[in-house]
Amino acid sequence: MADRTPGATAGIARSSRPRLPLTQDTIKGIAIIALGYGVISGADAAVKWALPEVGVAVAMIWRGVFGMIAIAILSRGRGLVPVRRPLLALRSILHCAVTVAFYLAWFRGFPLGGSYAVNAAAPLMMTLLAIPLLGEKVGWRRWTSTCVGFVGVMVILQPGGELWRWEAGMLLAGAALLALTRIWTRVLARTDTPQAIAFALLAAHVPTGFLLLPVFPPLGPVIPAWDIALCLGFLGLANGCAHFLFARAFAIAPVSALAPYEYTTLLWGGMLGFLLWAEVPALNTLIGALIVMAAGLYNLHREHVRKREAEAAARNAAYGTVT
Repeated sequence: MADRTPGATAGIARSSRPRLPLTQDTIKGIAIIALGYGVISGADAAVKWALPEVGVAVAMIWRGVFGMIAIAILSRGRGLVPVRRPLLALRSILHCAVTVAFYLAWFRGFPLGGSYAVNAAAPLMMTLLAIPLLGEKVGWRRWTSTCVGFVGVMVILQPGGELWRWEAGMLLAGAALLALTRIWTRVLARTDTPQAIAFALLAAHVPTGFLLLPVFPPLGPVIPAWDIALCLGFLGLANGCAHFLFARAFAIAPVSALAPYEYTTLLWGGMLGFLLWAEVPALNTLIGALIVMAAGLYNLHREHVRKREAEAAARNAAYGTVT
Protein backbone atom coordinates (compact mmCIF):
# COMPACT_ATOMS: atom_id res chain seq x y z
CA MET A 1 0.00 0.00 0.00
CA ALA A 2 1.53 3.24 -1.12
CA ASP A 3 1.56 6.72 0.31
CA ARG A 4 -0.41 8.55 -2.32
CA THR A 5 -2.44 11.21 -0.54
CA PRO A 6 -3.18 14.23 -2.73
CA GLY A 7 -2.55 16.62 0.14
CA ALA A 8 0.70 14.94 1.08
CA THR A 9 2.02 14.61 -2.44
CA ALA A 10 0.92 18.15 -3.19
CA GLY A 11 3.04 19.39 -0.33
CA ILE A 12 6.02 17.59 -1.82
CA ALA A 13 5.29 18.94 -5.27
CA ARG A 14 4.94 22.53 -4.09
CA SER A 15 8.37 22.39 -2.47
CA SER A 16 9.94 20.93 -5.62
CA ARG A 17 8.33 23.08 -8.31
CA PRO A 18 11.35 25.38 -8.66
CA ARG A 19 13.46 22.30 -9.43
CA LEU A 20 11.16 20.77 -12.04
CA PRO A 21 11.00 22.35 -15.51
CA LEU A 22 7.28 21.62 -15.86
CA THR A 23 4.47 23.81 -17.12
CA GLN A 24 0.93 24.00 -15.77
CA ASP A 25 -1.19 21.46 -17.60
CA THR A 26 -4.24 20.28 -15.70
CA ILE A 27 -5.41 17.76 -18.29
CA LYS A 28 -1.97 16.19 -18.49
CA GLY A 29 -1.78 16.11 -14.69
CA ILE A 30 -5.12 14.30 -14.45
CA ALA A 31 -3.96 11.73 -17.01
CA ILE A 32 -0.72 11.16 -15.08
CA ILE A 33 -2.41 10.84 -11.69
CA ALA A 34 -5.05 8.46 -13.05
CA LEU A 35 -2.26 6.32 -14.51
CA GLY A 36 -0.42 6.40 -11.20
CA TYR A 37 -3.41 5.12 -9.25
CA GLY A 38 -3.98 2.40 -11.83
CA VAL A 39 -0.34 1.32 -11.59
CA ILE A 40 -0.34 1.18 -7.77
CA SER A 41 -3.59 -0.80 -7.77
CA GLY A 42 -2.01 -3.29 -10.16
CA ALA A 43 0.99 -3.55 -7.82
CA ASP A 44 -1.30 -4.30 -4.88
CA ALA A 45 -3.08 -6.98 -6.88
CA ALA A 46 0.28 -8.51 -7.84
CA VAL A 47 1.47 -8.76 -4.25
CA LYS A 48 -1.87 -10.17 -3.11
CA TRP A 49 -1.45 -12.86 -5.74
CA ALA A 50 2.13 -13.65 -4.71
CA LEU A 51 1.75 -13.51 -0.92
CA PRO A 52 0.48 -17.10 -0.44
CA GLU A 53 3.66 -18.32 -2.16
CA VAL A 54 6.31 -16.15 -0.47
CA GLY A 55 4.91 -14.60 2.72
CA VAL A 56 4.79 -11.05 4.05
CA ALA A 57 8.48 -10.47 4.81
CA VAL A 58 9.80 -11.68 1.43
CA ALA A 59 7.24 -9.56 -0.42
CA MET A 60 8.42 -6.49 1.50
CA ILE A 61 12.04 -7.15 0.54
CA TRP A 62 11.18 -7.48 -3.15
CA ARG A 63 9.06 -4.33 -3.02
CA GLY A 64 11.89 -2.36 -1.47
CA VAL A 65 14.66 -3.54 -3.79
CA PHE A 66 12.82 -3.08 -7.09
CA GLY A 67 11.09 0.09 -5.91
CA MET A 68 14.45 1.72 -5.17
CA ILE A 69 15.72 0.65 -8.58
CA ALA A 70 12.70 2.21 -10.32
CA ILE A 71 13.01 5.54 -8.49
CA ALA A 72 16.77 5.71 -9.03
CA ILE A 73 16.31 5.16 -12.77
CA LEU A 74 13.41 7.60 -13.19
CA SER A 75 15.14 10.33 -11.17
CA ARG A 76 18.48 9.60 -12.87
CA GLY A 77 20.01 9.31 -9.43
CA ARG A 78 19.32 12.95 -8.59
CA GLY A 79 17.84 14.31 -5.39
CA LEU A 80 17.94 11.01 -3.50
CA VAL A 81 20.00 12.21 -0.54
CA PRO A 82 17.71 13.03 2.41
CA VAL A 83 17.97 16.19 4.50
CA ARG A 84 15.85 15.52 7.59
CA ARG A 85 17.06 11.98 8.09
CA PRO A 86 15.64 11.18 11.57
CA LEU A 87 12.08 12.21 10.69
CA LEU A 88 12.32 10.61 7.27
CA ALA A 89 13.56 7.36 8.82
CA LEU A 90 10.76 7.33 11.41
CA ARG A 91 8.13 8.04 8.73
CA SER A 92 9.51 5.23 6.55
CA ILE A 93 9.50 2.73 9.42
CA LEU A 94 5.90 3.58 10.33
CA HIS A 95 4.92 3.14 6.70
CA CYS A 96 6.50 -0.32 6.83
CA ALA A 97 4.03 -1.09 9.62
CA VAL A 98 1.23 -0.01 7.27
CA THR A 99 2.60 -2.37 4.63
CA VAL A 100 2.65 -5.25 7.11
CA ALA A 101 -0.99 -4.56 8.03
CA PHE A 102 -2.20 -4.66 4.43
CA TYR A 103 0.01 -7.54 3.34
CA LEU A 104 -1.05 -9.67 6.29
CA ALA A 105 -4.73 -8.89 5.62
CA TRP A 106 -4.35 -9.84 1.94
CA PHE A 107 -2.38 -12.95 2.91
CA ARG A 108 -5.36 -14.01 5.02
CA GLY A 109 -7.75 -13.48 2.12
CA PHE A 110 -9.15 -10.04 2.86
CA PRO A 111 -10.73 -8.68 -0.37
CA LEU A 112 -8.69 -6.13 -2.30
CA GLY A 113 -11.63 -3.81 -2.89
CA GLY A 114 -12.73 -4.17 0.73
CA SER A 115 -9.29 -3.13 1.97
CA TYR A 116 -9.43 -0.05 -0.27
CA ALA A 117 -12.85 0.79 1.12
CA VAL A 118 -11.53 0.64 4.69
CA ASN A 119 -8.44 2.65 3.73
CA ALA A 120 -10.66 5.40 2.32
CA ALA A 121 -10.96 6.55 5.95
CA ALA A 122 -7.30 7.69 5.90
CA PRO A 123 -8.04 11.20 4.51
CA LEU A 124 -10.66 11.64 7.25
CA MET A 125 -8.11 10.65 9.90
CA MET A 126 -5.64 13.04 8.32
CA THR A 127 -8.14 15.88 8.83
CA LEU A 128 -8.26 15.10 12.54
CA LEU A 129 -4.50 14.62 12.96
CA ALA A 130 -3.78 17.94 11.25
CA ILE A 131 -5.36 19.73 14.23
CA PRO A 132 -2.75 18.80 16.89
CA LEU A 133 0.19 18.22 14.53
CA LEU A 134 -0.13 21.15 12.12
CA GLY A 135 -2.28 23.50 14.15
CA GLU A 136 -5.02 23.54 11.53
CA LYS A 137 -8.49 24.70 12.46
CA VAL A 138 -11.44 22.51 11.51
CA GLY A 139 -14.87 24.15 11.41
CA TRP A 140 -18.17 22.56 12.28
CA ARG A 141 -18.85 21.62 8.64
CA ARG A 142 -15.71 19.53 8.32
CA TRP A 143 -16.25 18.05 11.77
CA THR A 144 -19.74 17.00 10.69
CA SER A 145 -18.63 15.55 7.37
CA THR A 146 -15.77 13.69 9.06
CA CYS A 147 -18.18 12.13 11.55
CA VAL A 148 -20.46 11.17 8.66
CA GLY A 149 -17.45 9.59 6.95
CA PHE A 150 -16.75 7.42 9.96
CA VAL A 151 -20.39 6.36 9.94
CA GLY A 152 -19.69 5.21 6.40
CA VAL A 153 -16.76 3.15 7.69
CA MET A 154 -19.11 1.42 10.13
CA VAL A 155 -21.51 0.75 7.28
CA ILE A 156 -18.62 -0.92 5.43
CA LEU A 157 -17.74 -2.98 8.51
CA GLN A 158 -21.32 -3.93 9.23
CA PRO A 159 -21.35 -6.25 12.27
CA GLY A 160 -21.83 -9.76 11.02
CA GLY A 161 -20.96 -8.75 7.44
CA GLU A 162 -18.25 -10.22 5.23
CA LEU A 163 -15.71 -7.59 6.33
CA TRP A 164 -16.46 -7.87 10.04
CA ARG A 165 -13.11 -9.52 10.78
CA TRP A 166 -10.16 -8.73 13.02
CA GLU A 167 -8.13 -7.92 9.90
CA ALA A 168 -10.43 -4.94 9.32
CA GLY A 169 -9.41 -3.50 12.69
CA MET A 170 -5.77 -3.98 11.72
CA LEU A 171 -6.41 -2.18 8.43
CA LEU A 172 -8.06 0.73 10.26
CA ALA A 173 -4.99 0.99 12.50
CA GLY A 174 -2.86 0.92 9.35
CA ALA A 175 -4.99 3.71 7.83
CA ALA A 176 -4.42 5.80 10.97
CA LEU A 177 -0.64 5.29 10.69
CA LEU A 178 -0.84 6.12 7.01
CA ALA A 179 -2.60 9.39 7.83
CA LEU A 180 0.18 10.21 10.31
CA THR A 181 2.91 9.53 7.75
CA ARG A 182 1.09 11.80 5.30
CA ILE A 183 1.12 14.62 7.83
CA TRP A 184 4.85 14.16 8.25
CA THR A 185 5.23 14.18 4.48
CA ARG A 186 3.92 17.74 4.49
CA VAL A 187 6.62 18.65 7.00
CA LEU A 188 9.35 16.84 5.06
CA ALA A 189 8.28 18.53 1.84
CA ARG A 190 9.84 21.76 3.08
CA THR A 191 13.34 20.29 2.94
CA ASP A 192 13.37 17.00 0.98
CA THR A 193 12.65 16.16 -2.65
CA PRO A 194 9.82 13.82 -3.71
CA GLN A 195 12.26 11.18 -4.90
CA ALA A 196 14.22 11.29 -1.62
CA ILE A 197 11.05 10.71 0.41
CA ALA A 198 9.86 7.86 -1.81
CA PHE A 199 13.31 6.28 -2.04
CA ALA A 200 13.72 6.27 1.75
CA LEU A 201 10.27 4.72 2.19
CA LEU A 202 11.05 1.83 -0.13
CA ALA A 203 14.60 1.45 1.21
CA ALA A 204 13.21 0.91 4.71
CA HIS A 205 11.23 -2.10 3.45
CA VAL A 206 14.40 -4.11 2.82
CA PRO A 207 15.88 -4.27 6.35
CA THR A 208 12.39 -4.39 7.86
CA GLY A 209 11.56 -7.38 5.69
CA PHE A 210 14.74 -9.19 6.78
CA LEU A 211 14.00 -8.44 10.45
CA LEU A 212 10.49 -9.87 10.05
CA LEU A 213 11.64 -13.13 8.45
CA PRO A 214 11.49 -15.02 11.79
CA VAL A 215 7.90 -13.80 12.27
CA PHE A 216 6.81 -14.31 8.66
CA PRO A 217 9.17 -17.00 7.32
CA PRO A 218 9.40 -17.70 3.58
CA LEU A 219 6.71 -20.09 2.39
CA GLY A 220 8.67 -21.50 -0.51
CA PRO A 221 12.13 -21.56 -2.10
CA VAL A 222 14.43 -18.55 -1.74
CA ILE A 223 14.04 -17.91 -5.48
CA PRO A 224 10.33 -18.33 -6.28
CA ALA A 225 8.86 -19.69 -9.50
CA TRP A 226 9.18 -17.42 -12.52
CA ASP A 227 5.55 -16.25 -12.47
CA ILE A 228 5.73 -15.30 -8.77
CA ALA A 229 9.08 -13.62 -9.35
CA LEU A 230 7.51 -11.56 -12.15
CA CYS A 231 4.69 -10.52 -9.83
CA LEU A 232 7.13 -9.43 -7.14
CA GLY A 233 9.36 -7.61 -9.59
CA PHE A 234 6.34 -5.79 -10.98
CA LEU A 235 5.27 -4.96 -7.42
CA GLY A 236 8.48 -3.08 -6.69
CA LEU A 237 8.89 -1.42 -10.07
CA ALA A 238 5.25 -0.34 -10.13
CA ASN A 239 5.50 1.20 -6.65
CA GLY A 240 8.54 3.21 -7.67
CA CYS A 241 6.92 4.35 -10.93
CA ALA A 242 3.68 5.29 -9.17
CA HIS A 243 5.47 7.49 -6.63
CA PHE A 244 7.26 9.23 -9.49
CA LEU A 245 4.00 9.77 -11.37
CA PHE A 246 2.31 11.23 -8.30
CA ALA A 247 5.11 13.74 -7.81
CA ARG A 248 5.01 14.87 -11.45
CA ALA A 249 1.22 15.17 -11.56
CA PHE A 250 1.02 17.41 -8.51
CA ALA A 251 3.88 19.50 -9.85
CA ILE A 252 1.95 20.51 -12.97
CA ALA A 253 -1.72 20.58 -11.91
CA PRO A 254 -3.76 22.02 -9.02
CA VAL A 255 -4.48 19.87 -5.98
CA SER A 256 -8.22 20.51 -6.26
CA ALA A 257 -8.25 19.03 -9.76
CA LEU A 258 -6.29 15.90 -8.86
CA ALA A 259 -7.36 14.99 -5.32
CA PRO A 260 -10.69 13.32 -6.24
CA TYR A 261 -8.86 10.78 -8.38
CA GLU A 262 -7.46 9.08 -5.26
CA TYR A 263 -10.82 7.36 -4.94
CA THR A 264 -10.38 5.69 -8.33
CA THR A 265 -8.48 3.01 -6.43
CA LEU A 266 -11.87 1.81 -5.18
CA LEU A 267 -12.88 1.21 -8.78
CA TRP A 268 -9.56 -0.41 -9.67
CA GLY A 269 -9.64 -2.58 -6.54
CA GLY A 270 -13.18 -3.75 -7.20
CA MET A 271 -12.44 -4.56 -10.83
CA LEU A 272 -9.15 -6.38 -10.16
CA GLY A 273 -10.63 -8.23 -7.20
CA PHE A 274 -13.49 -9.48 -9.36
CA LEU A 275 -11.30 -10.48 -12.30
CA LEU A 276 -8.59 -12.26 -10.27
CA TRP A 277 -10.46 -13.67 -7.27
CA ALA A 278 -14.15 -13.35 -8.19
CA GLU A 279 -14.62 -10.92 -5.29
CA VAL A 280 -18.03 -9.24 -5.34
CA PRO A 281 -18.39 -6.46 -2.74
CA ALA A 282 -21.50 -6.55 -0.59
CA LEU A 283 -24.09 -3.80 -0.91
CA ASN A 284 -23.18 -2.31 2.48
CA THR A 285 -19.53 -2.08 1.35
CA LEU A 286 -20.53 -0.10 -1.73
CA ILE A 287 -22.87 2.20 0.20
CA GLY A 288 -20.33 2.78 2.96
CA ALA A 289 -17.58 3.51 0.44
CA LEU A 290 -19.79 6.10 -1.26
CA ILE A 291 -20.46 7.78 2.10
CA VAL A 292 -16.75 7.89 2.95
CA MET A 293 -15.93 9.25 -0.51
CA ALA A 294 -18.56 11.96 -0.24
CA ALA A 295 -17.25 13.01 3.18
CA GLY A 296 -13.66 13.11 1.96
CA LEU A 297 -14.53 15.14 -1.13
CA TYR A 298 -16.57 17.57 0.95
CA ASN A 299 -13.62 18.05 3.34
CA LEU A 300 -11.44 18.78 0.31
CA HIS A 301 -14.01 21.30 -0.94
CA ARG A 302 -14.15 23.07 2.45
CA GLU A 303 -10.36 23.19 2.62
CA HIS A 304 -10.32 24.80 -0.81
CA VAL A 305 -13.00 27.33 0.23
CA ARG A 306 -11.10 28.26 3.41
CA LYS A 307 -7.90 28.69 1.44
CA ARG A 308 -9.61 31.06 -1.00
CA GLU A 309 -11.13 33.03 1.87
CA ALA A 310 -7.74 33.33 3.58
CA GLU A 311 -6.10 34.50 0.35
CA ALA A 312 -8.86 37.06 -0.20
CA ALA A 313 -8.49 38.33 3.36
CA ALA A 314 -4.72 38.64 2.91
CA ARG A 315 -5.18 40.59 -0.33
CA ASN A 316 -7.69 42.90 1.29
CA ALA A 317 -5.38 43.49 4.23
CA ALA A 318 -2.46 44.22 1.91
CA TYR A 319 -4.63 46.57 -0.17
CA GLY A 320 -5.78 48.39 2.97
CA THR A 321 -2.17 48.79 4.10
CA VAL A 322 -1.14 50.22 0.76
CA THR A 323 -4.04 52.68 0.55
